[in-house]
Amino acid sequence: MKRQNIRTLSLVVCTFTYLLIGAAVFDALESETEARRWEFLKSVKANFVAKYNITPEDYHMIEIVITENKPHKAGPQWKFAGAFYFATVVLAMIGYGHSTPVTIGGKAFCMAYAMVGIPLGLVMFQSIGERLNKFASVVIRRAKKYLRCQQTEATEMNLMLATGLLSSVIITTGAAVFSRYEGWSYFDSFYYCFVTLTTIGFGDYVALQNDQALINKPGYVALSLVFILFGLAVVAASINLLVLRFMTMNAEDIRREEAELQSSVDGLTTYECESTGKLLSCANLNYCSEVEEEDTSVCSCTCLGGNSFTTHEHEFLLDQGYHPADIITSTISLKRMSI
Repeated sequence: MKRQNIRTLSLVVCTFTYLLIGAAVFDALESETEARRWEFLKSVKANFVAKYNITPEDYHMIEIVITENKPHKAGPQWKFAGAFYFATVVLAMIGYGHSTPVTIGGKAFCMAYAMVGIPLGLVMFQSIGERLNKFASVVIRRAKKYLRCQQTEATEMNLMLATGLLSSVIITTGAAVFSRYEGWSYFDSFYYCFVTLTTIGFGDYVALQNDQALINKPGYVALSLVFILFGLAVVAASINLLVLRFMTMNAEDIRREEAELQSSVDGLTTYECESTGKLLSCANLNYCSEVEEEDTSVCSCTCLGGNSFTTHEHEFLLDQGYHPADIITSTISLKRMSI
């Protein structure tokens, strides 16, 4: 089996195994808490309905009003500042879900906008990632020269460590900023930054959604957008290294297979048949034969140093039931070769 096939099969098995492990861990960590929260919410709802004598229809209406009113705490979502924030989230494939189009025209434009914007964003982030890797390689090379290291070239491991360190700095710094402006705990802010820069975008934590921030805090809006765009570029640099490494491994496997194939082809040598004067392709050290495309003619001789045998001597080398032509015609690599 080819190395690429083995690697692909291994990746599929490892991925599904990882999914099963993740599901088991999340089940163990979250299911019990979810059940307790559901029981608590049901008891609160029952007490609320009994206290104010609210009908199920009225209670459902209250739920709708509260849910629909939540996004408006940030201010108008579809003025230019909010629309720009939404467009950034779409292009970056984060998709918080905090604000979505409700008109038919808005939904249609969102689909068309995403079809063009997402590939454009991927190419842009990938290109920026490549430039960051190039800049990091220059810095690493100069640092190694300054430290008088024997190996001054920046290796893939050096670049991965550099981009990983830069990503950690961005996430930790962003977590401190969002913790201050949003009133979240530092851990929740760190969680938000990680989910955002990995484009998971659950939407349980979304910046710029309190105190009319989209209208009253333009500097904070700009800082949030810079954090998203620059952070995604740094993450793209790390992904660029991983993709490049995987492509290199595939290229190495392809070259190895081509070299093996070429070596097997180079193992065929050509000799001139004494009886016909035509060139013969030698598959091994036991026989060599010529194959015509239309009329098959077989001339058996020896490949041991190119010496020819007579017909009588062939009878001692080959059994009567042995037919080289049957094997040669089924093997593409044994067709007539030119010198």
